[in-house]
Amino acid sequence: MFYDLQGEENMSPIVGILFSAVKENSQRLQLITEGMSQEELDYKGPDNNLNSTAQLIKHIMYVDLNWVYRMKGQPLPHYYKEQYGPMIDANNRLPMVTGKSLNTLMSNYEVVLNMLKDTCIQIKDADLDTVVTFGHENEKQATIRWGLWHISDHSRYHQAHINLLRKWYNENSRDIKSGSNHSVDIPLLAEPQQKPHG
Repeated sequence: MFYDLQGEENMSPIVGILFSAVKENSQRLQLITEGMSQEELDYKGPDNNLNSTAQLIKHIMYVDLNWVYRMKGQPLPHYYKEQYGPMIDANNRLPMVTGKSLNTLMSNYEVVLNMLKDTCIQIKDADLDTVVTFGHENEKQATIRWGLWHISDHSRYHQAHINLLRKWYNENSRDIKSGSNHSVDIPLLAEPQQKPHG
């Protein structure tokens, strides 16, 4: 099997390469969540205190959406905040997501990715030097170049959490069927209800 990062035909070279990294990670996210039941999608770990896969997917797409509008140099429209947000709840945690199907989540995510693609078609490599603000209080600064890289990296980071949730869910399902009840040590990778970033 051969791997490469090929820029999109109608994008500037570096923009295209960065976007292709985002695209590859989005395809990987679809692959690792394929076949998830609603129960598994809403599963919050052995002690029911972690962010679920549904929460993480919604978080990834909202972070990506915010970066789309930073790249455009525009504020995020209110209706998108209502539809995809908020970033955090009153307790500075990822908002609760339950009962939302995988198909719905991934369809919404696809809409955001298409918006990102359209934006990447419009910008040029020289625009990658543009500095934008980000963070919960816009307290950080980064170039659009870094932002595009971050979209890809941020998704991959949370995919590790999703893989771990899948592992625990499958182990828990086997234990229930066999009647076993053993405890699970939670590694540092999945700290309970981490404060989101991005």
